[in-house]
Amino acid sequence: MIKIAFFDTKDYDKTFFEEYNKKYHYEITYFESKLNSETAQLAKGFDAICIFVNDIADKETLDKLNEYGIQLIALRCAGFNNVDLDHLGNIKLVRVPQYSPYAVAEHATALLLNINRKIYKSYQRVKKYNFSLDGLLGFDLHNKTVGVIGTGKIGKAFIEIMHGFGTNIIAYDLFKDEKASQELGFEYVELDELCEKSDIISLHCPLTPETENIINQTSLEKMKDGVIIINCSRGGLVNTKDLIDYLSSGKIGGVGLDVYENESDFFLKDMSNSYERDANLSLLISMPNVLITSHQAFFTSEALNKIANDTCQNIYDILTNGTCINEVK
Repeated sequence: MIKIAFFDTKDYDKTFFEEYNKKYHYEITYFESKLNSETAQLAKGFDAICIFVNDIADKETLDKLNEYGIQLIALRCAGFNNVDLDHLGNIKLVRVPQYSPYAVAEHATALLLNINRKIYKSYQRVKKYNFSLDGLLGFDLHNKTVGVIGTGKIGKAFIEIMHGFGTNIIAYDLFKDEKASQELGFEYVELDELCEKSDIISLHCPLTPETENIINQTSLEKMKDGVIIINCSRGGLVNTKDLIDYLSSGKIGGVGLDVYENESDFFLKDMSNSYERDANLSLLISMPNVLITSHQAFFTSEALNKIANDTCQNIYDILTNGTCINEVK
């Protein structure tokens, strides 16, 4: 029987994986701890481990996992920036390349609409029987220019939604999809041009050395006054200090974040009774034109079903057949 150590477990993980495991009969042990060099010892005696976005598989951790004879790391997410690919050793790596691009694209749209139309601010007022419209002014999305950074499946889904609002769409991607550009009616431009022309910028690219801190002082300086920035991809795409500086100056109209540069100690956990705080995160939360959610863009029943199904199948393919279409080389 294949034995799997499941790190950073939440109740919903157990619910969905136990259902799909009825087909595979893996022996799964669920740990609440995140994977890192200190917790790697929990993987002793297992064939594979399953990890999520905030688990850390760096060189030190991977060295220990190799020592313990771990054959496979199964990511139950698409991104693999938290795994040091150069030090996998004998360990194979698989991921779930797509689970619901619509879930993330729709959440990005929800953040945009909430920020622009001040929905949360209005909701809080009305609860107090304050029906004033002061401070709630937004703008029509129709005819605005939306800049999309990253045109993979999520980026394309977001583009389709934005077309429904009658926006003009430009995009930047290191790997252009010219066919999609023609079919979906958007134009590829260089990053500087996207920053200069966009009323709204939404990030849908993976975190790589080329995209790390792609939103920084240089790019922010080029943006229009009043620009709205949405990030439902990876926190490391945005330099938080630079973002705060430009928010404080009044240049940025609004920011919607489902991810944060240093989120691993906070997101996906209840920290309401803890005194532990992140200074920059607290500052962002306090700002009136910033809306932050807790890495929940992926969180739909369709996505969780897909993650559980594909992860279980990925493990079977590698450990039984030795190959898998979702292996990260």
